Amino acid sequence: MDILNTFSLEGKVALVTGAAYGIGFAMAEAFAQAGAKIAFNCRGQEHMEKALADYKEKGIDAHGYICDVTDEKQVQQMVADIEKELGTVDILVNNAGIIKRIPMCDMSVEEFRQVIDIDLNAPFIMSKAVIPSMIKKGHGKIINICSMMSELGRETVSAYAAAKGGLKMLTKNIASEYGEFNIQCNGIGPGYIATPQTAPLREVSEDGSRHPFDQFIISKTPQARWGTPEDLMGPAVFLASDASNFVNGHVLYVDGGILAYIGKQPK
Repeated sequence: MDILNTFSLEGKVALVTGAAYGIGFAMAEAFAQAGAKIAFNCRGQEHMEKALADYKEKGIDAHGYICDVTDEKQVQQMVADIEKELGTVDILVNNAGIIKRIPMCDMSVEEFRQVIDIDLNAPFIMSKAVIPSMIKKGHGKIINICSMMSELGRETVSAYAAAKGGLKMLTKNIASEYGEFNIQCNGIGPGYIATPQTAPLREVSEDGSRHPFDQFIISKTPQARWGTPEDLMGPAVFLASDASNFVNGHVLYVDGGILAYIGKQPK
């Protein structure tokens, strides 16, 4: 047995939702480097064209599809198109998501439902769309992008925490229900990741001091740094490959140790 070959994704079809940039883009790039054919979705043509150009710049022949992942009919059509053009989806990554930072009592029911719809209902819709063909093929990988908020609460993120906690349990239930068909469903729980969206929180002021939230994250992370999208590439390939064929219903936290750490003792 060549252990490195078990990490190969040669000939596999990987569908990564919300992979126009950031974490999703990095995971799709990793899958391509491991040999997979890449499909992703966007909700609009402008974002699609920008993402396709970015993939091309990386030397990746990605296939983009306009699709709202909360719309079951659109999802079913996208999966049918991918199966026709690329083949059966071997790897699904439910990465698309949003967060609304609003105190719970100030949050409207509509705002709460929107977060739940994208962060929890959409992974259900997407998984439901690909599982039948995975069963027919006799193998499949589903990776749900969870969060530290799958385990912890925090001010202003009631909807996000509820959705990501639900996604953790959806992950376990898919593993429980479809493991007998050689389908592995696992999650990745990213820590605080340095992306363009979080850049303002990491800027150093003119007097050399760090942003208070930056100080907070560094103090809570044993590795004393923010994560990067690249930190998620290896874990994603592992969970997408045959190397993880007996790993099922697990959430792999890539957080620099935050969830293992109680924090520094006050001086």
